[in-house]
Amino acid sequence: MEAYELITILGPTASGKTSFAAALAASLDTEIISADSRQIYRSMDLGTGKDLSDYTINGKEIPYHLIDICDPGYKYNVFEYQHDFFRVYQEIKNRGKRPLLCGGTGMYIEAVLKGYKLLDVPPNPVLRESLKEKTLEELTRILASYKVLHNKTDVDSAQRAIRAIEIEEYYKTQAPDSREYAPIHSLIIGIDIDRELRREKISKRLRSRLDEGMIDEVRTIISSGVHPDDLIYYGLEYKFLTLYILGQLSYEEMVGQLEIAIHQFAKRQMTWFRGMERRGSTIHWIDATLPTEEKIVITKKLLTQ
Repeated sequence: MEAYELITILGPTASGKTSFAAALAASLDTEIISADSRQIYRSMDLGTGKDLSDYTINGKEIPYHLIDICDPGYKYNVFEYQHDFFRVYQEIKNRGKRPLLCGGTGMYIEAVLKGYKLLDVPPNPVLRESLKEKTLEELTRILASYKVLHNKTDVDSAQRAIRAIEIEEYYKTQAPDSREYAPIHSLIIGIDIDRELRREKISKRLRSRLDEGMIDEVRTIISSGVHPDDLIYYGLEYKFLTLYILGQLSYEEMVGQLEIAIHQFAKRQMTWFRGMERRGSTIHWIDATLPTEEKIVITKKLLTQ
């Protein structure tokens, strides 16, 4: 079999994929490229679950990339990610190492593995002006007229929905017709975590991060000049904590609604990964509860098959 050019570790939130990826990278003497659409932002640490301590294995820091590369408020996209990924990917290969991609943003992962040609969609001020007074429900209906809404994060906020409509409108006349990058032959490892265990870990982790100061993190970002709407745009923790800080939700409402939203997010991640399998990607699922060393042994065996 042709040698794998890349190792990909994917899984839903709270599956333990990052700590496993770091241990595997240490064992293979390689570097990690993050595939997380929110960890690219500086200062957004607790809310995105960076857990940077996971990248230190037995006192050795594992090099990681595409984390903390943008300021909060910026709207990074999959087009930019694809270009940043291939730049870093080539740099790591030039150092004689096989890169390790790790994350839970299925769209980012699939865009680089398949080498999709993507377009850098510019803002459309006329379209934005025509949509700015519409409700989220109205925007959702408009977006649904362009495509089937598999990705519910597109309608997580009015800003996101307008941007999604803007992209669909642009693609109507500028549809991509060829690949910009060659597909990558990657071993794909999925961290398979039982639904109930996943829910338990998500709930426990949420409360831990609230205790660690996640609300203060969001307050600090807002006080630095980032508009609340721009934080709400990122969804999940930043959406609900911002609404709490603005006084639009009580603490109990914020925690309850956020917990439900994270569980729904994890379910959507798994839906995307199952979709990747239907679209031809082979994902080797490994039980999340196995000891790290056993996961490493399994992965190394797969690399030689």
